[in-house]
Amino acid sequence: METLALTYPVIDPIAIQIGPLAIRWYALAYLTGLLLGWWYVRALAKRTSDSPTGEQVDDFLVWATLGVVLGGRLGYVLFYKPGYYLANPLEIVQVWQGGMAFHGGVLGVLAAIWLFSRRHKLSFLRVADLVCAAAPIGLFFGRIANFINNELWGRPAPDVPWAMVFPGAGDVPRHPSQLYEAVLEGLVLFAVLYILWRIPAIRARKGFIAGAFLAGYGLARFAVEFFREPDPFLGTLAAGLSMGQFLSLPMILLGIAVMAASGRFRAAPESAPANDKEREA
Repeated sequence: METLALTYPVIDPIAIQIGPLAIRWYALAYLTGLLLGWWYVRALAKRTSDSPTGEQVDDFLVWATLGVVLGGRLGYVLFYKPGYYLANPLEIVQVWQGGMAFHGGVLGVLAAIWLFSRRHKLSFLRVADLVCAAAPIGLFFGRIANFINNELWGRPAPDVPWAMVFPGAGDVPRHPSQLYEAVLEGLVLFAVLYILWRIPAIRARKGFIAGAFLAGYGLARFAVEFFREPDPFLGTLAAGLSMGQFLSLPMILLGIAVMAASGRFRAAPESAPANDKEREA
């Protein structure tokens, strides 16, 4: 019996080619996510008096970029292929060959937030709230880039009407799990955090938004992993769970703990400054 499946829209992973210079969609996704996230953090920071100034947010963009790239790469090396990279250490720096782990990127950005907050004498929890509120923007574009790159396919789903046959993944239709992640980790999580941020009582509990992001991402990733093909070099681990699910469990527990403890770190009553100059006065 013939199996119906949607046609995978094959897109060249190189967005712009100028002579030997090739700009990939993946790089554009990272850049777009960082720039839109920077703009969004700037907008949110104006709502609270203990947030970083506009100039400090501008400065943090560099810190965030380093945290994402270094943390994401080291996370992939340590969580997914430690043996391979121990035998081939020079390939660790070859980021252009692919291999980034979101859970490592989270650790990298949290480290950047901690160092940045110490340097500028800012509240770590407040800065974490702002950055985490914007993080789903980057996640959305990153997952779309995964789809364009024809990577991280879903598990076989011959009876699902929206399944796709991905080039290089055999003839069986599969879940477009990259799009599931773009919706859950990107659009849905962004909307939830946006609603939470607009509630003054929630916004006053420093760390609550960050905790909600950690728990929300962990839950979304854990759920989608049931539809995503496990990494071929790892497969499923104990209890049939994937590495992504095992890494998501601590995020969920940590997020819940941070939300529960956030009531101990309440901000002073809000009196948002009109602009950055007033804030610095």
